[in-house]
Amino acid sequence: MGKIRVLFVCVYNSFRSQIAETFLNHEYGDLFVAESAGLMTKEINPLAIHVMSEIDLDISKNSSDSVFDFYKQGRLYHHVITVCSREAEEKCPVFPGIQKRINWDLPDPEEFEGTPEEKLEKARQLRDQIRNRVRGFVIEVTHLSK
Repeated sequence: MGKIRVLFVCVYNSFRSQIAETFLNHEYGDLFVAESAGLMTKEINPLAIHVMSEIDLDISKNSSDSVFDFYKQGRLYHHVITVCSREAEEKCPVFPGIQKRINWDLPDPEEFEGTPEEKLEKARQLRDQIRNRVRGFVIEVTHLSK
């Protein structure tokens, strides 16, 4: 059996989906192949790059991809996980053949307020929340614990 294919989608493919993709590929790449895309694209959020570098994962060279381009290319996934609000999730195309579509309603880093240090702390918390969600997803799908 091949690897389980997962697509993470958020609004801009600049923070949440990038981090989720990185964790799944880095920690569970023996079982999964993850990609990420956005409803729109923009540069990777500097806060995402920073908080991932703190745990020795470099996403600075990642690209921001369009979910609609992936759809038009006919890419197939076992799971599509949206990591944005329900309202944004409803704008995502429905990929053919997916086994499961999941929504993780995670905070939008574009809306973080406060001092640079406060925003950085919120970004760290979001990074850790995403890592925990990825681990929970892996356990649910594979019935493994790591």
